[in-house]
Amino acid sequence: MFDLLIKNGKLINEEKVEVAIKDGVILNVDTVIESSAKEVLDLAGEHYLSAGWIDDHVHCYEKMTLYYDFPDEIGVTKGVTTVIDAGTTGAENISDFYELTKGVKTNVYALVNISKWGIVEQDELADLTKIQAKLVRDRLAELPQFIVGIKARMSKTVVGENGITPLELAKDIQRENGGLPLMIHIGSAPPELQEVLALLAEGDVLTHCFNGKPNGILDKDTDRIKDFAKAAYEKGIVFDIGHGTDSFNFHVAETALKEGIKATSISTDIYHRNRENGPVYDLATTMEKLRVVGYSWEEILDKVTAVPAEYFHLEKKGRLAAGFDADLTIFDLAEGEKTLIDSNGFTRVTNELIKPVKTIIGGAMYDN
Repeated sequence: MFDLLIKNGKLINEEKVEVAIKDGVILNVDTVIESSAKEVLDLAGEHYLSAGWIDDHVHCYEKMTLYYDFPDEIGVTKGVTTVIDAGTTGAENISDFYELTKGVKTNVYALVNISKWGIVEQDELADLTKIQAKLVRDRLAELPQFIVGIKARMSKTVVGENGITPLELAKDIQRENGGLPLMIHIGSAPPELQEVLALLAEGDVLTHCFNGKPNGILDKDTDRIKDFAKAAYEKGIVFDIGHGTDSFNFHVAETALKEGIKATSISTDIYHRNRENGPVYDLATTMEKLRVVGYSWEEILDKVTAVPAEYFHLEKKGRLAAGFDADLTIFDLAEGEKTLIDSNGFTRVTNELIKPVKTIIGGAMYDN
């Protein structure tokens, strides 16, 4: 007997789907499943479902003062089953963060900031003595089930006078630890974006890929994507949205799409202020923004499920298939006019809304 049987759901391509769950794992996915279960959820052909949504760039260590939130406020309540905190904490405080996550419903993972206290202040990489490779290595050994990569913020306000050096140190740490995933934040120069991209390799994650800043991928003089940014994309560097308060611009995203560049993964860079006051609000709203830019719902869902699971080695997440964790998002696509605002105050109007209805994490079901 299954613990939970979801009947009469539909995939984003409108195909019928049913899902059987036991002991927190998906046991069967088929068009029809005839079996008994302790609980049956009949979607009556009215709701869509997908693998649980993954937001691979959030800030949810509640003890911080600059950027913080609470995992369930940006996770389970928003249709998101898994979040990856992107470097809020460093080697000195990530263990405390891990202890806090044991009491929440949402699956939480973390990228450890190469600065040992994380983002306790805006310029965490201005002091190179805070980058201690041994401390990072020790935490990776201590928390392999929690830490899924490392993070370095490479913009002038963060690195101070250190230029490209923190990224060089981050790459050293990456190599010394088996090539674990690396996410790089980009912003103001120096360092110049071209310098940053020159050091990144296939599979490294460039977050804030469509920001509207002069040091971004768009050449403001020609209104085209910079050649070296195209080359980096073609090399296999992961272009991650990382919307944030100041890092997503509609025009940049639209121009990139016209030139054959799509975000590899979709994430929010959410924390309590841009959740409460915008322009982010939640992952669903960020997904709607990529839809109005011109992405299909099929690829949008892939970019918040299978893609981040692959790049951050979440081997049992991101797919609606037998043997994977029973993390699912049940949602509606609805008609309704909504004004969407990017990080620079520019707007687009969408008539397609995506609305989470229920979130299932490890087989436990929660209403949205």
